[in-house]
Amino acid sequence: MKTRLKITGGIYLVLNPAMELNLLLQKLADALKGGIQVVQIWNNWPAGADKLSLIEHIAGLCRFYRVPLLINQEWQLLQASPFLDGVHFDGIPHYFDTILVNIGKPFLAGITCSGNLDDIAWADEHGLDYVSFCSMFPSSSAGSCTIVMPATVKEAKKMTRMPVFVSGGMTPENIIALKKQAPFDGVAVISGLLSAANPEQKVKQYHQALNYKAD
Repeated sequence: MKTRLKITGGIYLVLNPAMELNLLLQKLADALKGGIQVVQIWNNWPAGADKLSLIEHIAGLCRFYRVPLLINQEWQLLQASPFLDGVHFDGIPHYFDTILVNIGKPFLAGITCSGNLDDIAWADEHGLDYVSFCSMFPSSSAGSCTIVMPATVKEAKKMTRMPVFVSGGMTPENIIALKKQAPFDGVAVISGLLSAANPEQKVKQYHQALNYKAD
C-alpha cells in the first residue's frame, strides 16, 4: 500500500511546465538534492503538452526523495494519474464536497490565501493540509496576487495548526526580515530556484534563512 506523504513546512518548489523538459528535470533534481519538501506543477502548460507524461517524469524524481507532488488547480488529473499526491487550489474551490467524491481517494490539498483570514478558517474547517499566502513581496511569478501584510500571517498562525507557507518574491534575505515580523512554516518559490545557477546550493540558503530564529 502506498504511504501517504505529509506536508509540514520547508521549501515548496512550484515548477513551470513551460520550461524545456530536460532543463526543468535537471533543475528539479538539483533542488531535490538540496532538500525541498514539496513540489507543485503550475498549470502553465505549453501548447500540446502531454500532461500525464510530464507528471510521470517529474514524479520519478520526487518519489526517490519521498517528496509529495501536487498539481495546480486541475484536480481531475488526480483521477487520471497515479503519480500525483494532491492538488493546490488558487482559492477556495467551488463544490469542494463534489471534488472529494469525484477523486474518491485520500489526497493532499492546500489553497492560496490573498490576505483573507476567512480562507484560513475555511481551509481549517475542511481539513486541508496547508495554506499559502500570496504575495508577500512584488513578484512577476505571483501574477495578480495582492500584497499580504505580515500581521495577517501572524494572525493566521494563531487560528490554525496547519502549516502556513508564504510566497511571492521570497529570497533568503527577505525571509529573515519577514521572520522578525511573523511566524511561518515554509516558503514557496518558483523563479528563486528555477532561475538559480545552482539550485541545490540555493535551496540550502533558503533553509538557512527559514531556520533563522527571530528574537
